Amino acid sequence: MRHTGSGIGAQPVTLALSTLIYEWRRYLAAIIALAFSGLLVLAQTGMFMGIGAAFSATIERSPADVMVLAPKATSLFGGNSGVPRRLMPVVYKHPEVVEVADMDTGWGRWQNVSETAQPDAPKDDAKAKATNVMISAVDPHPGSVTLPTDYSDSVRDALLEPYAIAIDRTALKRLGVKQGDKATINGQVVRVKAVLDGYPNMMEATVVSSRDTLRLLGQASTGDRVGPLMVRVADPLRAEQVRDELNAMSQGKYRAWTRAELAKANQNAMFEEQIIGIMLGFSVFLGVLIGVGITSQTLRGAILASIKEFASLRALGVSMGSLRRIVIELSFWVGIAGLLATALLTAGVGSLAAANGVPMSFPPEMVAGVGVLLVFIAVASGLLALGILKKSQPADLLR
Repeated sequence: MRHTGSGIGAQPVTLALSTLIYEWRRYLAAIIALAFSGLLVLAQTGMFMGIGAAFSATIERSPADVMVLAPKATSLFGGNSGVPRRLMPVVYKHPEVVEVADMDTGWGRWQNVSETAQPDAPKDDAKAKATNVMISAVDPHPGSVTLPTDYSDSVRDALLEPYAIAIDRTALKRLGVKQGDKATINGQVVRVKAVLDGYPNMMEATVVSSRDTLRLLGQASTGDRVGPLMVRVADPLRAEQVRDELNAMSQGKYRAWTRAELAKANQNAMFEEQIIGIMLGFSVFLGVLIGVGITSQTLRGAILASIKEFASLRALGVSMGSLRRIVIELSFWVGIAGLLATALLTAGVGSLAAANGVPMSFPPEMVAGVGVLLVFIAVASGLLALGILKKSQPADLLR
């Protein structure tokens, strides 16, 4: 009875997957290389996207349904996003708008040690910290459009007190304080009444206060322009319709965005930053270089170790084309295993970052892209390793 390659070639996936399962140690180095290649790209992407999300967290986590920015603003990071103050009553003219408030911020000189208030000075093991800080104001009354939805009632109540501030826990060491401590901003004494989670600082440290406290510190906006407008509508499900209607009545003086739309624009703006694009591009290049180099060599070594088995298949009449398909299928499953390992490592890094108050964000399209990249690296490595099959000569079995 004549043997052909059709029987083996008909089920290459089963044979390839069985080989990977029972001889996984031979392919472990390739799986680890793929996992760390994926982690290299995803970790940097998650870090940069997390920084961007943290910068705009006060807006993205607010109850606002629509955001109003300057007409030429492409995101919160794209130049001046403020609008003339006179536009606030204009936005109110829309019958479905129920609340409009501006995002107000200020700047100040932070000092954790008061030179004049010795009783409030830090303990001996605390170091003096003097730096510039950004002050972000919220309206701490229930349901306020400027109050992030993840602020607890205790944080809201704490900010009602004059000169009370809240700080993300990642900035406590940087500012040299802890909850309950006093400090000064522009020479005026403030007290750290609450500690936040999920609001790390991208550049200057940020402290949160009530709008009244910002006014007491002399930093409240009093000019003709205000920050982005945060708008609540009667029915959140009609946010897109309200956005379109507000833009229709804007006469080019502003542009309205849904909160989700602005969040996406902020995300894209992070990728468009030149230095970030260069770093991510270099990470992808390095990941491909490492992945292909190690994976192809590992596959070559594994195939060479099994060369007698491949020679036996050829002696049974299995064609070289079927053997090549088996190797490609095996490479594919190595890529899937590397992808699963990447998911586990990335989840671990994300959990570790979250435990230390550093948020990471993984855009679905980037995750999908990395998944395709890893499988491509594995299959490309398999193609590079095909040459070793030439050694699978049936005559070698007689040696």
